[in-house]
Amino acid sequence: MDIRLSGVSHSYDDFEVLRDISLDIPSGKIVCIVGPSGCGKSTLLRFIGGLEKPTRGEVLQIGSPPADCLNPLTYIFQDFALLPWRSVRGNISLVLEDQGIRGPRAEAIIADVLTRTKLSEFHKALPKQLSGGMKQRVAIARALAVNPAVMLMDEPLSALDSQTRELLMDDLVSLWSRTPFTAVYVTHNLAEAVRLGHSIVVMSRRPGEIREVVHLETPLDQRHYGDSALEEKQKYLWHLMREEARAADAELVHV
Repeated sequence: MDIRLSGVSHSYDDFEVLRDISLDIPSGKIVCIVGPSGCGKSTLLRFIGGLEKPTRGEVLQIGSPPADCLNPLTYIFQDFALLPWRSVRGNISLVLEDQGIRGPRAEAIIADVLTRTKLSEFHKALPKQLSGGMKQRVAIARALAVNPAVMLMDEPLSALDSQTRELLMDDLVSLWSRTPFTAVYVTHNLAEAVRLGHSIVVMSRRPGEIREVVHLETPLDQRHYGDSALEEKQKYLWHLMREEARAADAELVHV
């Protein structure tokens, strides 16, 4: 299932947030969205997820989700959103219970996503017993359990230290390489964008417009820390954003 944004604009009264966003998100690709603080990245993600409607324009779902998809559009948040009284297995099973799936079918799905996210031996652990990186793995496993058509990822690694972030980026690449998924990935971190994105949407400061869409040809599993080509892409992204980021920062301080 593809996602198409056509002329999406949004204002809160006289406060213009987004202006004329048109974008295609193809099935099986990870599209990263970067831009200055306050440019409307998370607002755009809410429109894609159907949590809000834009003032103008439309968000279209092109084609059908996978036959075994339980929830076409599934979020992964930076704060993990785990229930503290439920174990790893219990947090994953919750999304299946919501779909009326229990018994052997649920157990098979849970076992599969625990294996894919390297959590099998931690299935009985409570969130308080897990590191931040492990908690985010649980959130990813929970999202995978419903086999979404599109994963909507809002700064999913921003609360983690740099080492854990690198490890989880490796995990995401490994997951995608085994079973390609579609994702819209909002981040402030340009290193994450060039590590994970098949394309990177660079937005201007508010009102957010698309400045450029940067495509990366290097396969995900061939990208690595210290790669000179990726570092050049990261520098180019910062070149596109630097003055916009300074202006946006000045606006935020003024407010």
